[in-house]
Amino acid sequence: MHPQSISQVWDQVTGVQSAPSAAVVWASAVIALMAVAPHLTWHYTRNVVTIAHEGGHGLAAVLTRRKLHGIQLHSDTSGLTVSSGKPHGPGMVLTAAAGYSAPPLLGLGGAWLISGGHVTALLWAVVALLVLVLVKVRNAYGAVTVLVTGGLCFAVSWFGSAQLQGAFAYLSVWFLLLAGVRPVVELQRKRRQNGAPDSDADQLGRLTGVPALLWVTFFLVISLASLAVGARWLLTR
Repeated sequence: MHPQSISQVWDQVTGVQSAPSAAVVWASAVIALMAVAPHLTWHYTRNVVTIAHEGGHGLAAVLTRRKLHGIQLHSDTSGLTVSSGKPHGPGMVLTAAAGYSAPPLLGLGGAWLISGGHVTALLWAVVALLVLVLVKVRNAYGAVTVLVTGGLCFAVSWFGSAQLQGAFAYLSVWFLLLAGVRPVVELQRKRRQNGAPDSDADQLGRLTGVPALLWVTFFLVISLASLAVGARWLLTR
């Protein structure tokens, strides 16, 4: 790529793109809801949430100077992030708390970028984050999942028209905002059935002495608040 092309790409990434029509914004919200609400579609789309969830654990581990050994993503949409360091203290607490918090907060960050018209920057930021996750993935299914997701985002950002980029960005952000709520509800349902004794909330309960139910409530507040604020930004741009 010659210097002029690099300059053009940089201008596009850092520039401001126009908002799609109201019909596209609402249509993307409806499609995102249909990707989250029905069990049939959720079984597949939840893989994207797992990437964000485990990526959140990994990022928090790195930022708190824990040693991140690897991330695994499984076909049943579960995941595992392995890090080492002190088995207690703020670093461990932040690492455990980052999983359920990551998808809605990523959605909120995406909504903030879109509200400023930075659609292309959002898509490239997602690609960059997925590359960082891919480096730490340690199983074949996880690598394929991240590659497919990242490849789709890259293809839209590189080859897609401005209209396609805008629609895809809104759809992605709506999805993260809406999908941030359902895993928390599912977590508490499993806990009531004694099916998640080692969940993030229960681990946090043992680490902090704060009841696990309060941690579930904390995750729910983050996801609902992110949805409310993010939706406002998306709908009032």
